[in-house]
Amino acid sequence: MVLPFLMLIVVVFLDFGRALNYWVDTTHLASEGARLAAVDRIPEGTSLQAYIRDRADTQELRDGGSNSIADPLEVCVTPLGDEVGDPVEVQVRTTYHWIPLLGIDEATTTITGTATMRRERLADAVLAGCS
Repeated sequence: MVLPFLMLIVVVFLDFGRALNYWVDTTHLASEGARLAAVDRIPEGTSLQAYIRDRADTQELRDGGSNSIADPLEVCVTPLGDEVGDPVEVQVRTTYHWIPLLGIDEATTTITGTATMRRERLADAVLAGCS
């Protein structure tokens, strides 16, 4: 009689742990993106947004397409000025669907990681925008 209740608690804890892991990952990715934007360095042949999205820990977070995360990770670069010393902000976000096994569509949370750093170089390679 108690077993279904305990199993539900275990599933809730596991789902919360996964959401917390995704929040930590988005925060780390935003910090890495802000650092790269500040020094205006990205690997050749890609954009900063695509590079940061590809660095996500799991394919579910990177590409979406699952019950928990339907859409790909969104990465936004927002320069707050064009000169050296002006801040540049990187925001990484996704929408997390809580316990999709229960079929509750309204239980969603936007997981967002944001980081801001000051430009050390003028921006030539890093472009503003979301993708």
